[in-house]
Amino acid sequence: MKYCQRCILPDTRPGVEIDADGVCTGCRGHEEKEGKIDWAARERAFRTLVADAKARSGGYDCIVPVSGGKDSWYQIIKAKEYGLKPLGVTWRTPARTEIGQRNLDRMIQKLGVDHIDYTIDPEVERKFMIAAYEEKGATGLPMHMALFAIPISLAVRLRIPMIVWGENPQLEYGGNELERLADTLDAAWLAKHGCLQSTDADFWIGKQGLTPADLVPYRFPSDPDYDVRSIFLGAFFKWDSFENTRIAAAHGFAHDESDLKTGSWAFADIDCHFISLHHFLKWYKFGITRAFDNLSVQIRRGDMTRDEAIATVRAMGVQAPEEDVRRFCAFAGRPESWFWDTAERFRNRDIWVQKDGVWKIPGFLIEGWEW
Repeated sequence: MKYCQRCILPDTRPGVEIDADGVCTGCRGHEEKEGKIDWAARERAFRTLVADAKARSGGYDCIVPVSGGKDSWYQIIKAKEYGLKPLGVTWRTPARTEIGQRNLDRMIQKLGVDHIDYTIDPEVERKFMIAAYEEKGATGLPMHMALFAIPISLAVRLRIPMIVWGENPQLEYGGNELERLADTLDAAWLAKHGCLQSTDADFWIGKQGLTPADLVPYRFPSDPDYDVRSIFLGAFFKWDSFENTRIAAAHGFAHDESDLKTGSWAFADIDCHFISLHHFLKWYKFGITRAFDNLSVQIRRGDMTRDEAIATVRAMGVQAPEEDVRRFCAFAGRPESWFWDTAERFRNRDIWVQKDGVWKIPGFLIEGWEW
């Protein structure tokens, strides 16, 4: 593993490459955000998109995919600030947290937004999550397929001209120059970056008994008869999770340190009990924890030094979400040993080496790590 010399991300993280100067694509993206992107011009481009959407609109001007988290609050606030009539659309996780429900309710009431809470048959989700975990080692695959497919399908069916997504992850966490500057979430982006493991709904037919009818909510429109513009808000306004949280909190979004799931940000990933599993499995696959992502952003913002971030990761450790593992296994109807045995099957042998019965990563960033 090679590590960025500015932040703490390794080259094992998808999308991250480290150049000849030892700097990762995530840090290069931050340089672009701070000095190379003309944000005034990007704001004017957004105004043009807003005008086009309103001209084509038959009612709702855009869909904003929302979870109730701080970023979706910000997306709704920004859409309304520019005069858009948004429809909030949520894929309802089968493991929504209490704070997630409260924040979603507050968002609807305090921001004044029409909203669809889209619930998929829990038995279908159970089968799909088991299949995705056993076959791809990805508990979050059904979640990502649903949260992308549902807003896109509704936009086509309801003739809503635009979808306003949040950050462009390739600009925030690492991607090549073209990917970092992309402003559109299209089929090519979904295939490469949508966490779908090169699968579509048809791939999962027959797995765990899933039928074509079961998978309707996960299916993207084929040959749509209506053109929907699908954009990253973070391509038009400088994305900052801390500023987004401040803006959302000023309107009613709530969180506290007890909501911390994984990583170092207590305001992130608090809507679903199962999202922690998606992040935890990066430890087996890429040799990183959620804190590597969070703290690298804070290094770039100037909130801490690289040495301070390393010390923070050392103090946090792996943060195995044992309580959420128990919840997931109860939902799946499987013993906890099933979860850990399956995770083991997806351990990346290119970076992990077993010695005397203990798995270790040679050359790991942090000396004295408790393996």
